[in-house]
Amino acid sequence: MAGNSQRRGRRMTSKAGAPKGSGGKNRDSLAGRGRTLPADERPWHKGYSGTEKLPQRTAWKQEKERRAAAEEGRAPKIGTPGSKDTTWGRGGGRGTQAAKPTRGKQPVGRGGPRVAPGRKSNPAKDTPELLVGRNPVLEALRAQVPATALYTAQGIDVDDRMKEIVRTAADRGIAILEVSRAELDRMTGGVLHQGVGLQVPPFAYQPFEDLVAASVEQAAPLLVALDGVTDPRNLGAVIRSAAAFGAQGVFVPERRAAGITATAWRTSAGAAARVPVAQVTNLTRALKACQDAGFLVVGLDADGETDLYDLEAAVGPLVVVVGSEGRGLSRLVGQTCDLTVSIPMISEVESLNASVAAAVTLAEVARRRAVEL
Repeated sequence: MAGNSQRRGRRMTSKAGAPKGSGGKNRDSLAGRGRTLPADERPWHKGYSGTEKLPQRTAWKQEKERRAAAEEGRAPKIGTPGSKDTTWGRGGGRGTQAAKPTRGKQPVGRGGPRVAPGRKSNPAKDTPELLVGRNPVLEALRAQVPATALYTAQGIDVDDRMKEIVRTAADRGIAILEVSRAELDRMTGGVLHQGVGLQVPPFAYQPFEDLVAASVEQAAPLLVALDGVTDPRNLGAVIRSAAAFGAQGVFVPERRAAGITATAWRTSAGAAARVPVAQVTNLTRALKACQDAGFLVVGLDADGETDLYDLEAAVGPLVVVVGSEGRGLSRLVGQTCDLTVSIPMISEVESLNASVAAAVTLAEVARRRAVEL
């Protein structure tokens, strides 16, 4: 229209183009961190098809998807473990291609699974652990567990436990490092840490022979054995119950079973620093050794021949064997037990969690022994 070219504030340049896309929040922070792994290469995804050892959590996800698919009459949406090379520099395929000696990329010959940025791979058994939580850290320091560093988050609430943690660490000459909460979150993999973490060497297991010998010297010998318990949280909870009800030690198989990790430490609320834990090569052979030492070996089984409340032998030297979370006692272990014990429950409840069953049994054993005294 006439006169529009003379209006005030008219645009003298062309419209600005669309702003530069970010590709998502904080794109710059991802620079140099490599590509995002597809689902079939992520060890924590149910679609994982890699050649590395299948993580327990992933196996659980895949089994859950299989059951859901079977109920709905469809094909399960899961990966095929072992069908895709997901190692660096080992074998052929994508793993070898990713290991070319180019600047900023993975060096040639590095082994192990590929992990996406921000994810933590499973640490080797001989690498330091990071204990988290105020009670576990405090108990570890009180028990003189060797430690190399104490990490505290900035701006945390300082209570009596934190004061004792810092004071004890300083007295022992342990390096105390203050880091941001975000950094401690990254170091712990997102685990609830309550603002404190203690870096310790790998857990020192007690020799099995020493564990049995020390228990026999007690007035009321009591040991706990775990048969294929793979969840470290269950292991930690059992250790906590063992400490609460007077057991002198716990022993577990070296293979296909959980060991003392930071997760087990935290679940035990520090009891792992007070209760000796041993690893055995063969659980059946270890139980027979306990029998030779005068122990009665009792296995927990939903179909056990003896009711827990009728277990009169609880007052003598006893080994309580707790089965795995899913299948319970293995065949050989069940045959080795002197007797199997069931926990009375109403019919609507099929079974108890492994750590809960252990706690109920140990509480009943402690009650019987208290009455006898």
